[in-house]
Amino acid sequence: MNFKLEICVDNIESAITAQEAGADRIELCGNLPEGGTTPGLGTIRAIRENISIGLHVIIRPRGGDFLYTHAEYDIMRRDIYICGENGVDGIVVGILLPDGSIDIDRTARLIEMARPMASTFHRAFDLNSDPLTGVEAVISSGADRLLTSGQMNKAEQGLKLIRQLVEISGDRLIIMPGSGINESNIATIALSTKATEFHLTGRKAIDSGMNFRRNDVFLGGTPDIQEFTRKVADGEIIRSIISKLKLI
Repeated sequence: MNFKLEICVDNIESAITAQEAGADRIELCGNLPEGGTTPGLGTIRAIRENISIGLHVIIRPRGGDFLYTHAEYDIMRRDIYICGENGVDGIVVGILLPDGSIDIDRTARLIEMARPMASTFHRAFDLNSDPLTGVEAVISSGADRLLTSGQMNKAEQGLKLIRQLVEISGDRLIIMPGSGINESNIATIALSTKATEFHLTGRKAIDSGMNFRRNDVFLGGTPDIQEFTRKVADGEIIRSIISKLKLI
């Protein structure tokens, strides 16, 4: 079986590590604690110049829901243009309507605008009101693949739906499980869903090199987001996952 691994990163160090470990593609995001937002142009350019594997960039102007104003939609259009001008291989996008259904029209326009870049409909799908109707809407939008946890917090919990989506989609849409995928569950997820592409971070936490530290001030407003710890892709984890996939 020919499996592909997409590593979600938010920094250049992780992108380079993922490539060296054998990843097939990068999804580049900013602001991962909120599920990812569009990264800055400087980061996009620097990573494009330093990796040769596929680079997909999330097009999401803010955190929160996936119901966008006209002004936000215009930002998404501009960001897609920037990606196209800077050698990006694909966009990652998704829009919902107030009733929780997929906004086919506006999503399709963004996907068409992005061509020849590839397109992934992201986990906005996991917040849509009807997954079976929703997957047909994603197909109608022209997306190449769908990133989903099976409408659960973790992909391992959504195996039944993911498998169903794989069967329904056939060769019309690539279903790519994501969220909580790691060394211990990748084989189970692959065998249970019959998916061939997988999305994960493969990260580890590393300590800051700062000697002076203020531990009573939280710039994110909460001690859960720490200024003196950061997360980066771990090459050993990624290589281990690739090895497990090769055994299937």
